Amino acid sequence: MDFELDESHRMLQELTARFVRDFLLPLEPAVLARHAAGADTALTRDERARVDEAARRLGLWGLDAPADLGGADLPMVAMIGVNEELGRTVTPYVLPPDSPNLHMLRATVTPEQRARYLAPYARGETVSAIAVSEPGAGSDPAAMRTRARRDGDSWVLDGRKIWISRAAEADFLIVMAVTDPARGARGGISAFLVDKGTPGFEIVRRIPMLGDHVTYEVLFDHCRIPSTNLLGEEGGGFAPMQLRLSTRRLLMSATCVGIALRALDMMREHAGLRATFGVPLAERQTIQWWAADAATRIHACRLMAYDAAWKVDRGREARTEISMVKVHATELAWDVVDRAMQAFGAMGMTRELPLHLLADRVRLMRIYDGPSEIHRWVVARDVLGLKR
Repeated sequence: MDFELDESHRMLQELTARFVRDFLLPLEPAVLARHAAGADTALTRDERARVDEAARRLGLWGLDAPADLGGADLPMVAMIGVNEELGRTVTPYVLPPDSPNLHMLRATVTPEQRARYLAPYARGETVSAIAVSEPGAGSDPAAMRTRARRDGDSWVLDGRKIWISRAAEADFLIVMAVTDPARGARGGISAFLVDKGTPGFEIVRRIPMLGDHVTYEVLFDHCRIPSTNLLGEEGGGFAPMQLRLSTRRLLMSATCVGIALRALDMMREHAGLRATFGVPLAERQTIQWWAADAATRIHACRLMAYDAAWKVDRGREARTEISMVKVHATELAWDVVDRAMQAFGAMGMTRELPLHLLADRVRLMRIYDGPSEIHRWVVARDVLGLKR
């Protein structure tokens, strides 16, 4: 088994590291200052324009988008290193287009939808969101109540979704809805494309989250869309939704490796400078064990992420492996950040360091795209041979 990265993928990771160092890390002081003042930490329009221009110039735009739409069509293995580097900063930035929705669209669009939705999205010209969770249905899609019914050449959507990221800025939403209640998650859930401004689609609540992240609650009240906005096959929305979720979970795991590395780097630097009772922290066994455990778990997590990505790229079943690494990565990053905060003492509790934003980010990840308990359940069912 060859554990060496393809040279082009290694060079891409190094390029991403340079992009983070030169363009994202310099923005952290402004991000932290805004957060400390209670302001929005999102990049300003000018900051975003400069970062976007740099990403385009360096060739970091559309990395896993289709080649015929201007992308590089890179495999998942290549995206692991990219997301690891992006995880090292608290500057809020995602290289367009957002990979999970991109992969779901690639797997399902018709030629007309490809031109209208996928092409501009792949070029980074539009923003998308996905609406899956509901007030009474999170990790259990079978409990979904949002309905879509046929009415002539249209579909009519009725229901409520919650925890929807980017809903307010999205040009279109991918909406999961029940089209056959009798079949539920086994052939009764479909996906639909809903454009911003469609009558009957309303954002009813802005929900502030940890780390200045924001989600939304949205309402569909007799929201009529053309029949051509069915995404994929009727009743076939569950599998592409799982593809989208698996992509997010895998890239999230790589991001957590980057977060853990940033926290470990900060702890290592601090341990070499800070002394207690005349002895450097680096010589204290507690700090040494924290550093050793962090480095060991980071190494294991990175290998797990690459293994799952390699299987995905080859079309192999990797659901269990993705659940494993999603749990391991988020809990690893949480532990390393927490110990870094402990090593810094009172300084680790301030908003002057990025540790609190790293902690908030990881805490969200332990819930998003399936909480740890659900993923442990998935792994347990596979290990114990229980019927799904």
